[in-house]
Amino acid sequence: MTVVGYDLRLRPTQPPTPAPDAYTIQRAEVAPGLSLAFLREGIGGRPLLLIHGYPETKRIWWRNVDALVAAGYEVIVPDLRGHGDSDLSADDTYDIVTYSRDLHTLVHDVLGHEHCGVVGGDVGGVVAVDMVHRFPGFVTGLCFFDTVPPILIEAYSAAGIDLGSIRAIGDGPTGDYRRRQGQEPDLLAAELATPELRRSWVGAMYGPRLWASPGTFSEDDIAFMTEPWSEEARLRAGWAVYQLGHARTATENPIMDRPVEIPTLIFYGADDQVVGPDFIHCCEVAFPNRVGPLVLPGAGHFLQWERADIFNPTVAVFFAGLAALDPVEPGTDG
Repeated sequence: MTVVGYDLRLRPTQPPTPAPDAYTIQRAEVAPGLSLAFLREGIGGRPLLLIHGYPETKRIWWRNVDALVAAGYEVIVPDLRGHGDSDLSADDTYDIVTYSRDLHTLVHDVLGHEHCGVVGGDVGGVVAVDMVHRFPGFVTGLCFFDTVPPILIEAYSAAGIDLGSIRAIGDGPTGDYRRRQGQEPDLLAAELATPELRRSWVGAMYGPRLWASPGTFSEDDIAFMTEPWSEEARLRAGWAVYQLGHARTATENPIMDRPVEIPTLIFYGADDQVVGPDFIHCCEVAFPNRVGPLVLPGAGHFLQWERADIFNPTVAVFFAGLAALDPVEPGTDG
């Protein structure tokens, strides 16, 4: 999908990226013997959980944290288990429901929030939808972008959507990574035998594989994003969700078989080569209580970074509007 007449050379300058050590990283145990790393800024504001996907860590949110804190939010940004600075799973358990339970434990049980807003794309978006259904009342509002929409086959068909044309994640023009990470991880891991090769594999997704809009990640940006992926065990943890359709078994199936009724803000990056534009039509069916989908020019799969100039104020205003409709004490609900 393209936005006719949009000149990438004229894309506005994005907010500056904070230094790699700009935030204090905290840790909390969310399962026996397993701790998540997370940052928590703006304590006392309305809690807002930001959930990354693959090939991301909490670093993908670096351009969003300060703006959302300034808008009055307590911003909670974890690394999923096995990702970034979080612990690896001793029993190799990585799936959507496990991530969902981990994050609910972190925000609800450890940090003490009965409710929160949630923002998620890619794997993080699927985790967020599962949280909406698995923990009723916990997620008061959702921001959802560039990922797998709820699986509502009959509803999509009834709406006239051509089910055969829906592009699965990774079926785009550079989608061989989906097959390799899902079906032949041992062979791929053997080929990526050094930290440099592992970082190069991930870095290509920010560059020539065109997950991102061209030029939105500099060489320094890519180095920052890929540094956590230098270890084989972490790269394999990131591949786990791709294997769920093959040999890997999930602990439970995520709840993706029903519409999402809570207020939802939906974005789509116009240049995304991973998630096809059919995402827009599916979301119009699956999210009856929505704002959008808002299509962002000059952005691809990592739109929170690529168009932070649009993403940050829109997210801030959306969740503020929900708070105005259902006021609660800051720092206790979201």
